[in-house]
Formats: sequence, structure tokens, C-alpha cells
Amino acid sequence: MYLLVIRHAIAEDRDAFVATGADDDDRPLTAIGKRRMRRNAEGLRRAATHIELLAASPLVRAQQTARILADEFHLRDVETLDALRPDAHPRELLTWLGKQPADATVAVVGHEPHVGALVSWCLAGVVTAAVTFKKGGAALVEFDRKPAAGRGALHWLLTPGQLRALAE
Repeated sequence: MYLLVIRHAIAEDRDAFVATGADDDDRPLTAIGKRRMRRNAEGLRRAATHIELLAASPLVRAQQTARILADEFHLRDVETLDALRPDAHPRELLTWLGKQPADATVAVVGHEPHVGALVSWCLAGVVTAAVTFKKGGAALVEFDRKPAAGRGALHWLLTPGQLRALAE
């Protein structure tokens, strides 16, 4: 199984958004975030040619990022997973992954530091975020067998700028 881990694109400023009285879960991407993510997605398609399954955190900014990816990869559905919420333990996502086809390429969209902790959990079995994602960045992890803590191998970790360069 291949696991493509993506951090959501640039969202509106948290403090300014919450100061309006709105819930942070509803904070959307900025126009620039959407534009850059479309370019990131083009580059991502060169680095990972296909995705069978795409899932995202229920937070608006992750859902919007996932929709951009779905459009680029010609996917109809985006599964919403609480296991991708910022406060979820990485074990929750690995439990869900274990129910997916063993030969699938699965992409997930989440939040930092959760996605960094997720990749660290996959590679080393530790929850400490030893990997840091920029907004719109991505990593590819491979599992030879059923996804489990410490059983993943990192193929690559790309910044948003690197992804956009791949799109050119």
C-alpha cells in the first residue's frame, strides 16, 4: 500500500477568523491557497500518477484541499474521516487504512502537526512529529504489509515549491 499524506493548503489567518466568532473548523482556504494548491496538485500528479482513494479531515480547509486533488486526479468522492482531525491519534488512521485494499494508493489530507506525527508514526512508531509539512506539502509512505506503526518506508517528502516546480 502507498499512503500519500498531504497538508491542507494556505487557509485564512486563524486569529482573524476566530475573532469574527466563527468556529476554526470552518476556516477556509484563501484565494492564493486555492491557486497554489491547484499547481501543487499538478506536480503531485507527476510524482504520484494515480490515487484510488482520497480521504480528508472534516475541517473545511482540508475538504477544500481534497476537492482540488480530487479534480486533478479525476476522483468523484472524498471520504471524510475524523481520524484526520488535528487531535486524532495516528493509530486511528492506520486502523482505517488496514480495511483498505492492500495494493491501493490512498491519499489523505490533514493538518500539521498531525500529518507530521502520522508520518513519524508510520516510519518509526513514535507520535512525536519528526517530520514537518509546509501548507500544501506532501509525503509518500509505502507499506509492504498491512499498515502498522514503524512499518512504513518514506519514498519522498516534497515542499509545495517542489510540487509546483514539478508541474512546470
